[in-house]
Amino acid sequence: MTLGASELIVNPDGSIYHLNLFPEDIADTIITVGDPDRVAEVSSFFDTVEVKKSKREFYTHTGTLKGKRLTVISTGIGTDNIDIVLNELDALVNIDFESRMVHEAKKSLDIIRIGTTGAIQSDIPIDTFLMSEYAIGFDGLLHFYDSSSIQEPRMAQAFAVQCGWPEQRAAPYAVKYDITLAKKFLSNRIRLGVTVTCMGFYGPQGRSLRLNADSNSFIEKLASFHYEGRVITNLEMETSGIYGLSKLLGHRAVSMNCILANRATGEFSKNPKQATQDLIGYCLGIICG
Repeated sequence: MTLGASELIVNPDGSIYHLNLFPEDIADTIITVGDPDRVAEVSSFFDTVEVKKSKREFYTHTGTLKGKRLTVISTGIGTDNIDIVLNELDALVNIDFESRMVHEAKKSLDIIRIGTTGAIQSDIPIDTFLMSEYAIGFDGLLHFYDSSSIQEPRMAQAFAVQCGWPEQRAAPYAVKYDITLAKKFLSNRIRLGVTVTCMGFYGPQGRSLRLNADSNSFIEKLASFHYEGRVITNLEMETSGIYGLSKLLGHRAVSMNCILANRATGEFSKNPKQATQDLIGYCLGIICG
């Protein structure tokens, strides 16, 4: 099937619409970060940088470290941006832009999110490195795709029942990390967790400034959830979308989180920049080791 011009949107120079990239601009190993400024922080570890491109909040650097080609790209915040980035990265490796047809042989990317997050369990120390074993999405993104085959419906249902999830909100969904890729990053430095992906930073994460959240016990309800010996450990804004779309598209993904805040204890990292740099260094050491 040939993809129409309104479906596969290509810029006049032949690059993909939002990311402004050509297929040759990206490596098979992709590091995603939310903050555009963090792209340069990651690529500063590289031995060489061959590509530097940007459009809107999407900044991309591609280079090599210890002989391995890597791409780091900023997604911006939220699963709405993840929908753009994951679909366009996949298009770059699995669609022929000239014929506008999907390749018969599909390529799989390794996608590693390096991000910051807030813990909701009091026993998780600040600056901990946490890998999301599962992500529970509150954003509804996967409900727009034929995605039942890659979801974890029993976990999502257990969450909705235990936490009394309101019907007017999008139904929560749950997705697991890629086990094969995750094994590479496991060590005694890494804590496994269940990550909640929220569609906002304030009300959707139970914060109140001048607007009241609809529940005064939101964090407490999340913290009390339990499923097969697991509890919700942290909140952020991208992981469920990355896991869900990666599985649907045939890519491998893990989300690596640095705990900068603890909502249960009220603590915040004394040196968040250094903590994040340490996580970047850890991940690059695994990827290129």
